[in-house]
Amino acid sequence: MPIVVGQGFLGIEHFNPPWDVFFLPLFNLLIAIYELPIVDFALAIILFTIVIRTILAPLFIRQIRSQKEMQRMQPLVREVQRKHKGNRQKITEETMALYKEHGVNQFGGCLPVVLQLPILFALYQALIRASNVVTLTAEQATSTAFAQLREALPGITQVAGSTTQFNAPLDGPCNLPQYNIPEFSHFLPLNCQLITPIKLDEPVNTTISWLFNLNLATVDHVFAISIGVFAISLLAVVAAALQFVQVRMTSTRPTPGDPTSGMQSTMTYTFPLLTIVWGGIFPSGLILYWVVYTAYLVIQQYLIMGWGNLFPLFGWQPRWAPLPVDAPLPRQKRDDASDSPAADPQTPNPRASSSGGGRTNPRPPNRRQGSAKRRGRKR
Repeated sequence: MPIVVGQGFLGIEHFNPPWDVFFLPLFNLLIAIYELPIVDFALAIILFTIVIRTILAPLFIRQIRSQKEMQRMQPLVREVQRKHKGNRQKITEETMALYKEHGVNQFGGCLPVVLQLPILFALYQALIRASNVVTLTAEQATSTAFAQLREALPGITQVAGSTTQFNAPLDGPCNLPQYNIPEFSHFLPLNCQLITPIKLDEPVNTTISWLFNLNLATVDHVFAISIGVFAISLLAVVAAALQFVQVRMTSTRPTPGDPTSGMQSTMTYTFPLLTIVWGGIFPSGLILYWVVYTAYLVIQQYLIMGWGNLFPLFGWQPRWAPLPVDAPLPRQKRDDASDSPAADPQTPNPRASSSGGGRTNPRPPNRRQGSAKRRGRKR
């Protein structure tokens, strides 16, 4: 049996690790914002996103600055690739040494991405639970375990016109053994998961009137265009466009023949396409979160690095956007610099010797040639 942590903590009566330890604080924050005056569920998601992004801002600012430095280093990276063309191991070693030399961490942007994934999963769970609608299979709806759950939790009601969808109650017992069955865990009453000051008096209204009665707890059917059996959400298209702009701003300029550049270019177009696909699978509230999250990130990137490498965009270069400039960083001097020919004061300067002016360090005559000439004159 899992160890129960925080049982009864501030009114939360169902608090089990490891998932609830991370999920419940975010869920309580979302509901607390929802209960503010003149805030509906859509505005709650928008404000929730801004709060989370602001809390994580220092990590993302560090990531953006690291990406900006990597953009500036691209001329040096391309020079390494040109110098060791065909030798991947040498290119990798020299590139890693170059990043280390300039204090740039290639993997500095991984932590924000890793933190973002559980937030998305937590919000997805929050949308499902806030809607109070649980969908079961026909086998699960007629099982003995579900019949026992309905007997112990009388607040479960069947959605009109459906035999597999049920409304979870707002209040009820918080520690039934049936909650440990994964398919029945969403029947846990909402107030069992909320702290005392924000316990709900009525279910969350996930239908937003100013979005043409869009239900944020279900897949978008309001701003959707049907193509065969699949529907493309216009909300997801907006999220995909913003994601394309965000990735393009921080991407490095492509280098011909560099496989890394080809992979980066593929990702620039693949992720936005995946976002459009997800818009036909996940609840529209999750897509709304992604729109606000990406728009926040685009603004943050612009304030730090300008337009980056967004332009030229499909051949279009606006007058108000400067051309992307890869300003090369000067490489720091290495310890073996004194061993190079350029550092030897006695080595002749080829530029000085080829110039039309006075010749410094003239080339000494060949001794064998000089002795041969003297022997010819004696003869």
